[in-house]
Amino acid sequence: MIKELTKDIIQWDVKSWSKALSYWDSKVKWDKIQHSLELGGREGGLSLWLALKGKTVVCSDLKDVQKTAEPLHKRHHVSTWITYQDIDATNIPYEEYFDLIVFKSIIGGIGRNDNYKNQHKVFKEIYKALKPGGKLLFAENLAASAVHRRLRKRFVQWGSSWRYVSLDEMKEFLSDFSYYDIKTTGLLGTFGRTERQRNVLSAVDDLVLNKICPDRWKYICYGIAEK
Repeated sequence: MIKELTKDIIQWDVKSWSKALSYWDSKVKWDKIQHSLELGGREGGLSLWLALKGKTVVCSDLKDVQKTAEPLHKRHHVSTWITYQDIDATNIPYEEYFDLIVFKSIIGGIGRNDNYKNQHKVFKEIYKALKPGGKLLFAENLAASAVHRRLRKRFVQWGSSWRYVSLDEMKEFLSDFSYYDIKTTGLLGTFGRTERQRNVLSAVDDLVLNKICPDRWKYICYGIAEK
């Protein structure tokens, strides 16, 4: 996948988060996928990724998703594959409809002000909306190390209100699924103030820190679950 396209799909901290794309590509039998849903789409990067594969996509966010996402899709000439719908991820208005649902970095925000119940509900709603055998592709911020937690509260605007999840909580959220696999990555990458800095720090993560540090210190988890 060319670099500029990857930026349009992932949008921020690209080197670290884009590991999810290559992993997902290796795990999904794409000829079996047709109807898909992106939750928390904002600019619609993952909807773009799916539409470029020739999959029909509902691109969703809590509000105004067509306004925020359609310009990117028009620029890449994939609008015919995509419809737009404002959807609350804690109340998905579909049942056994989608072959695939995908999200990136939404669970922490849904859990603002320590709302574990809403976070758990998202996964219940995803399970309901998937067809039997349907796939969930996820990439999410983890609570990570004590250093990450302290620096988020000090330097990230929403760092004190977001409820970053732990690996154990992700496993609990996915427990209804017949199968799931979780990977982790990233220690220094998130500390970069520019995308260039994040790329350099992510390279250090890949060369050294991802190999020697425990999963619970890392700030990204990604993976797949099957209903």
